[in-house]
Order: sequence, then structure tokens, then C-alpha cells
Amino acid sequence: CEGCKGFFRRSITKNAVYQCKYGNNCEIDMYMRRKCQECRLKKCLTVGMRPECMVPEYQCAVKRKEKKAQKE
Repeated sequence: CEGCKGFFRRSITKNAVYQCKYGNNCEIDMYMRRKCQECRLKKCLTVGMRPECMVPEYQCAVKRKEKKAQKE
């Protein structure tokens, strides 16, 4: 989902380190994903999100500018 995509990007960009308060066995779903960041990040990696496949921020900025220019 878009929320997890943003969470993954922020976590990787900031080199965030999270700790699970519940024994590293949290059920991550739409309702519980905000409760445990460590388990959420683990699930992102488990489902196939890979840090090396992220588009660098500068490329995203270029695309946003191009998209904005097309609208005008």
C-alpha cells in the first residue's frame, strides 16, 4: 500500500533502527501496522521490498517537476 511504501522509504533513507516491544511476533495488517515499526519493516522486506530497488530522491524530484510542468 502507499502508506507502507512511504514508511519503507523513510526507514531506509534514515537508516532507522526499530525495536519490537511485543516479542518480534506482531501480526501486521491494515489496523495494526502502526503499533510496531520493527515488525512492519520486517514484513516489507519479507514481501519483497528491497532497499537497492528504491528510486533515489533526486530522481523523484525531477519527475515531480516534469509532471507539474505538464499540468501547467
